[in-house]
Amino acid sequence: MTQTPSPFRSVERLSFLLTLLTYGLVVLGNMVRSTNSGLSYLTWPLYNGRVIPDREFHVLMEFSHRAVAGAVSVLLLALAGLILKDSATRARLGGLLAVAVGLILAQILLGALTVWKLLAPVVVTGHLATAQLLLVTLLLIHFSARRELGSLLPGVDPEPAGLRTLFSLACVTAYGQILLGGLVSSNRAGLAVPDFPTANGQWFPPLQGLVGLQMLHRFGGYILAVVLITCAVRASRSPRRAVRVSAAALAALVLLQILLGALNVLWRIPVWLTALHLATATAILALCVATTYRLSLAHEAPAPASRLAVAR
Repeated sequence: MTQTPSPFRSVERLSFLLTLLTYGLVVLGNMVRSTNSGLSYLTWPLYNGRVIPDREFHVLMEFSHRAVAGAVSVLLLALAGLILKDSATRARLGGLLAVAVGLILAQILLGALTVWKLLAPVVVTGHLATAQLLLVTLLLIHFSARRELGSLLPGVDPEPAGLRTLFSLACVTAYGQILLGGLVSSNRAGLAVPDFPTANGQWFPPLQGLVGLQMLHRFGGYILAVVLITCAVRASRSPRRAVRVSAAALAALVLLQILLGALNVLWRIPVWLTALHLATATAILALCVATTYRLSLAHEAPAPASRLAVAR
């Protein structure tokens, strides 16, 4: 007898595509800001009343960002349709879907305000913050669907004590560090301190003005590095290979991120390097969330055999 495909399969695939597209949208948004293309046209959502803009670099950068954002919105509607049409997906994923829809609506409003408020730093940073939360929510939908399919199962052996709490702290720290980076960027404080690792020759300058903002971002990076390296050391005793590999990758990524931050200052913030800096930061956050989710399964009872049979 042919088994009916699980409704979670389509959700798993589409949510993964949406997560990747949202990741690209975050990086593209950074490039729009770093190339000073955010105000290439001052109307929203159309370009001076037209759908197709002029073929000018800054205009096309902003247009590309809006076009990808539109694609994310349409695909999220498709994902909502997949989740809502089936009682099982609706029951398991309806809450996360409601959060994702709320975030995309807030993101659309913040995108418009970014133009209307002429790139006000608080609005630009809020736009970045919401985009990161949307990406995390889509990632959780993807992993939740995988769990229902039986691709992610509770571990048999216990994890080291406190490891999930430590990774949860890493998630919060990584998110906060991204927001600090957004404030540095939107306030154009990237070169407020032109040297590295000191600040105008000082190790601990007064945390005031743009210099203080830049130094808070640096100190945040050091704190994140300590947290993630601690995670890697503790996770080395995990019975799950995926957790051990993820933790080691996070430790390597945060060291790379510090290097990219230093080069941003020393090389005077080239566009490609700022994009890579944010891309790495977002990857760190996503991997922290994914690892924390895996660890949360270790605290659950194994799924009923009947449910796994249906999922397969």
